[in-house]
Amino acid sequence: MTTTYKITLKNCAFFARHGVHDEEEFLGQRFFVDAEMDVTPGSALENDAIEDTVHYGIAFTEIEKIITGRRYYLIEALAHEVARMLCSTFPQVRRAKVSIRKPNAPVPGVLDYVEVTVEHVSP
Repeated sequence: MTTTYKITLKNCAFFARHGVHDEEEFLGQRFFVDAEMDVTPGSALENDAIEDTVHYGIAFTEIEKIITGRRYYLIEALAHEVARMLCSTFPQVRRAKVSIRKPNAPVPGVLDYVEVTVEHVSP
């Protein structure tokens, strides 16, 4: 039997300039990210060694680089890029599920936020 575990970074907040409209790039806004990673532990659980698992401080920094980096028109594409990065940066990650919330989406109505979730599975 194979043991796996899950690491979740919840409600990470970043200021960025994503969206289709010019105003979204000009003004920017906060985006909130949840990253859920299914991890194959290798020897991390037995050895209690950080080098054998996903260092979530590094994961946060890498997510931040993507979210605050180049502009994406679609938060779907942004979430996909984050999920792919998590799987490629950390070989222990077998599946990354990334949700991005955009509280100030330009819609003609009242809502808390728009959220997109993308899941990437390592080959």
